[in-house]
Parts: sequence; C-alpha cells; structure tokens
Amino acid sequence: MKPPMLALLLCALLVSQGPSLAQQAAKPAVPVKPVEVRHPLLWRVSDADNSVYLLGSFHMLKPADLPLSADVDRAFEDAGSLLFEVDPAALTSPETAAMAQRYMGYDDDKVTLSSVIPKETSERLGTLLAAGGNSLQAVEHYEPWAVSTMLSIGLMQALGFRQDLGVDRWLAERATEAGKPARGLETAADGFAALDAIPYPEQVRDLDEFLDDPQKVVNRIRVMHDDWRAGDAVALERLMQTEMVDKSPDTYRLVVVQRNRNWLPQVERRLIDEHKDNTLVVVGALHLLGPDGLVEMLRAKGYKVERVCDACAVADIH
Repeated sequence: MKPPMLALLLCALLVSQGPSLAQQAAKPAVPVKPVEVRHPLLWRVSDADNSVYLLGSFHMLKPADLPLSADVDRAFEDAGSLLFEVDPAALTSPETAAMAQRYMGYDDDKVTLSSVIPKETSERLGTLLAAGGNSLQAVEHYEPWAVSTMLSIGLMQALGFRQDLGVDRWLAERATEAGKPARGLETAADGFAALDAIPYPEQVRDLDEFLDDPQKVVNRIRVMHDDWRAGDAVALERLMQTEMVDKSPDTYRLVVVQRNRNWLPQVERRLIDEHKDNTLVVVGALHLLGPDGLVEMLRAKGYKVERVCDACAVADIH
C-alpha cells in the first residue's frame, strides 16, 4: 500500500497525469453517511516552557471534510509557526517538478518499466491503461513506485478527493494569510530519494496489488479516510501494521521509520529552544502512529504527551 503521506510530494506534481491512468478503476461510490469531523489526530507535546502540536494529515480531502474541528483551529492560533513534511513553497516550484521526473525515471536510458516488472504484470497494466484510452508506452520510462502512485492518485480523484483541499495545503494557505512562518522537515529530494530507494520487489508487489483488484484499493482508501475522519488511531495503526510493516518492511523502514528519525531532532529543537513559540507540526497521519511514530518517540524522551480531542471519549484518548 502506498501510504497517504507520500501523496504530499506527488499530488501537486503528478495530479494532472493520474486521472487518465486510473479513473476507470473506481466504480461509482455507494452513498455513505459521512463521519462527523470532530476527532482530529492531534497531540500536544510539552516541556516546561512551550509546546509542539502534532497533527496527522490526510493529503487529499473532499469538500465535506473541511473545515476541521475547533481543536485544530485552537492549535493553529496557539502556534507561532508551522512545520510540514516539505516546505509548501517547494511543492509548486519548477525545480521540484524537474526533480520529480528524474527520480521517477531510470538512471540508465535503456531500462524501461517492462524490463523490471514481470511480463504478466506488464500485460495487465497495459490492459488497464488501454481501458482508459492510454497505453503502456506512456509509462515505460517510470519506475513501478511512480506508476503505482499515479494510479492511486487517479483513483482518489475519481472518488472526489482533491489535493487542493488536503490538510497540508489548507493550513499552509492559512499560515500565509496569518503571516505565520512555515518550513519543511525535509527537502523534496529527501522524500523522492526515500521512494526511489524502495527495492524493486516491493515496488512490483505494490503495483501487482493494484492490478489484482483496483476495487480493493478503492475500498481501502475509503476505510482509511473514514478512520482518519473518526480520529481512530487504533484502526489506522492496525492497517499500517497489516499493509506496510508486515507486507512491505523495507518500504516501511525507508518512508516511515527513517524519515521519522530524521525529523525527530528538528521537532525536539522546537521544545528545547526556550526562545521558540509553540509550533504546529503537520505530517501524514501514519507518521504519528505506532512505536515508530513521532508521538511515541517523543513520549519515550520524557516529554508530556496528551491527545487533544474535545469530543473523544476518555477511553479513546491515547
């Protein structure tokens, strides 16, 4: 499963390519009563003199998902600055777009997608693309992880998700309007390098899973979205364990664990520096969960960590 946090780097750059690749795979959605947005995945980490808020993001949302809860509004107002996975300004720069194309492709011009994936996978991908009026040739110069991501983005768009409504984009725009500085925990190159380092067997497994049953991927997206809206950290952690830790351990290590470890000192500095105002950190929700998540990493360092959720039952606050 390609984790949602990676869409932050790719949606702004690949969103125009995704729909034509995979919209046909998303069947019409069955009307479902929306889950009330009142349980944010939000924690407050404190030391003696200031705090850091950790907000779990969903990088593509539907219009009905916004605005978020009053808990998030208060955290935003209390924060003097914001930290995102990547500096918001970098996501729309021409340099980042060019960089994305380089990482998505192969170092050797003679290598193609068809040469690194099994023949059966290539044939099934070609059939799926042809159903949408495309061809395998259009993606031959992309690595499997890039093709899987474009397909997933296309599905999310077909289901009504929009990158311009994602939590990151929404809060970055609010920060600009409020004059609050916003920075990135890593460069765009760092994020792309993590994706590019995923071993080919796991890249191919991810692509095969999509091609095996696109509707299963659709259902998974819906479940993750509902769990995120409900603030169900337990369900999301369980899904992460099943889909990433167990099935794609190298992907989990590269795109979740290692990046969390790289981000931890930067987040901790916002607590240690007594001259810093409070900070709102906005990262993909899966980066906050489980024993390798930022929440538990900071708790292990002795900081006070509390769930911020007005409407959560006491038993739900962890």
